[in-house]
Amino acid sequence: MLVNQTKTLANAKVPQHASIWRNRPFLILFCSSTLLACGSKVYELALPLILYDMTQSPVAMTTMKSIEFLPNLLLAMFIGVWVDRFSKKRWSQWMVFGQMVLLFLLYGLSAAGQAQVVHYYVAGFFLMAMHYGFHNARVSMLKQVVPTPLLTSANAHFSFMSTFIEIMGPAITGFVLLLASLHAGLLITGIAYLLALVAISFLEKADAPPVQKAGFWQDLKAGWIELFRNQALWRISLLVIFLNATSGMYDAMIIFFAKDHLHLDTSTLGLVLSAAGIGGLVGSSLVASLRRRFPIGQLMGTTILLLGFSYLLMVFASSTWMLCLSLFLTGLFSTINSVCIWTFRQETTPAHLIGRISGITGSIFKLGIVFSIYGSGFMTVSFGPWAVFLAAAVGNALIFFLYRRLSLWRLA
Repeated sequence: MLVNQTKTLANAKVPQHASIWRNRPFLILFCSSTLLACGSKVYELALPLILYDMTQSPVAMTTMKSIEFLPNLLLAMFIGVWVDRFSKKRWSQWMVFGQMVLLFLLYGLSAAGQAQVVHYYVAGFFLMAMHYGFHNARVSMLKQVVPTPLLTSANAHFSFMSTFIEIMGPAITGFVLLLASLHAGLLITGIAYLLALVAISFLEKADAPPVQKAGFWQDLKAGWIELFRNQALWRISLLVIFLNATSGMYDAMIIFFAKDHLHLDTSTLGLVLSAAGIGGLVGSSLVASLRRRFPIGQLMGTTILLLGFSYLLMVFASSTWMLCLSLFLTGLFSTINSVCIWTFRQETTPAHLIGRISGITGSIFKLGIVFSIYGSGFMTVSFGPWAVFLAAAVGNALIFFLYRRLSLWRLA
């Protein structure tokens, strides 16, 4: 109780315009996360390329991507329980250490010519599981070490960093392809993770492991009870299912539309897709100031409607410029919306439950994506891609009208 009172008093003394860069724990988390994000981008690109080089099969590449997606969907809520039961710093160190060991082992097997396809599948699953394990702990530590008025700014900087690395994807791909051997990318990633592990060691212990009076399933149940108690977050989580579904429909059709209707070559397509990243960078830069000017409820609701407008532009798109505009606006508004949701989740969740709430909501958020992407393929065959974009736009409009009638609009 004393710790919570102290943090509340500290938060009251911190103005929203204070610089987050003066917060030493934040700097350590940001630097270590940047190293991990750069490293993970290398192995996310290297693993499918290595598999294709081994098998000459596109199925092997897509299977690798599917396996990497599974831990988030299947394990997120359970990982959240474990994060809340242990020291966040120690948990983070083990997650990074585990990934580093896997990468070095995989590199050793590849260099010796002993690696099999199944090795990459198994490694990919555990790499992504531990990657999410670190991400969940980082969200929890951020709430511990950053004053509440600065959480929006902190999340915005993390969003800016990850978006920038995504934009650099083509350059990183070129770097990987220039390596003497593709599996050397695994060694480089392992070294980046080693540096991140060293950086995390300088982080002061943000919390003590809670007294474990309840069992694992009781802790998971407590997370669900807290989510149901927080009606605003629960309603937002349900709405995000459908928001991610419309976003998945839009994302699934963009590349098909660009290739099949605008006949863009691969290099031009890469440049065009970077428009979404640029929009994300702008959104990350603006969200903290927008949060200071507008209530978070109105900000989230307005971006839902504006996202629908950016999808609607694709219904009438007949040129590369219109495609770029739609991608830019989508990146801009989706980033603002996401940062607001992440921040609201951190602000309204008790510190000892943040891991569980992040894990549970993370799983809920993704429930609609698979079905919407699958269904958009059939819709395209029957009516064309414009129908998918129109459905995504109408879907967002309906979500906005529902949101407007809920108390969420009045969230301060």
